[in-house]
Amino acid sequence: MPANKYALLRYRIIDRCLTNSSKPYPTRQDLLSACEEALYGSGGENISQSTIDKDIWAMKNEGNLGYYAPILFSRPDGGYYYEDPEYSISQLSLGDDDLEAIRFAAATLDQFRDVPIFQQYENAIEKIINRVNISPRPDDAQLEKFIQFEKSTVSKGNEHLGPLLDAVRSKKSIRIHYRKFTDDNLKEYELNPYLLKEYHNRWYLVAFDTASKHIRTFGLERIESIEKAERKFVVEETFDPDAFFKHSIGITEKQVKPHEVVLSFEPVAGKFLKTQPVHASQKVVLENEKEIRISLHVLVTPELVSFILGYGKQVKVINPVMLKKAVIQHLREAQENY
Repeated sequence: MPANKYALLRYRIIDRCLTNSSKPYPTRQDLLSACEEALYGSGGENISQSTIDKDIWAMKNEGNLGYYAPILFSRPDGGYYYEDPEYSISQLSLGDDDLEAIRFAAATLDQFRDVPIFQQYENAIEKIINRVNISPRPDDAQLEKFIQFEKSTVSKGNEHLGPLLDAVRSKKSIRIHYRKFTDDNLKEYELNPYLLKEYHNRWYLVAFDTASKHIRTFGLERIESIEKAERKFVVEETFDPDAFFKHSIGITEKQVKPHEVVLSFEPVAGKFLKTQPVHASQKVVLENEKEIRISLHVLVTPELVSFILGYGKQVKVINPVMLKKAVIQHLREAQENY
């Protein structure tokens, strides 16, 4: 049975303990404490001793893992050790498919090299590549001749990602100076930061506004400055990060009930959407040689209207009427520009 991500992390932590020369022969309690501290921090969740026993067994015997770790227990020393002192699961060789996957992932990560919050991981990525002994192929320099990645542009506001992520994690309030695109005046907000969200290469902060007592969304590129207020806060019980944008296309926050949106696409555009759905609720409700009709259970937001307008004459709004009227109004106003 494939190991879940937490089990794989525990295996790495156990391996680190067994290869720590400054503290040889770690006990079961040592391994348990190390896993709890690394995964959950002080005062976090508990891991049972039976879980550690199962982890050791899996590292030694589980064929899907391929470790076959030579873990032994020393009765005189009261702890575990590797029979081969040079062994470590981090030194296992990788197959061609594994190496190809890592090369592909490294090329993907490289496009974020200039984003400040990711720069701290640059050395770590280099160490990982070196650790698994990936040597460049002769044709790696020609990579862009047969595969091109979409380049992520570095937008204004990305420098705030680090401080905001720290505030979200530590649950400490902040004060920001914010300038809307529609208003040139600088305004101060005191916020309880809940969530960071990316949409179309831009980052947004979802936070509780202590003045208005509402959860709002702020674009990072419009934040002029951030100050830590150092006040601890408790996340509102009604806030669910998984559900907050569940019915949204874009970053418009949850304010009203979603609608059953039905759109009729010309066949080519419809086939494209079948292979790359615009929303998790997307369903094909009609398909023939003249049209492909899809339904979406979403909020009627400016982002939805922009999505529809992007398909021009290839799409027609069937329902709801309010969305149809919004699209017609935008088309009329656009025509007046010409």
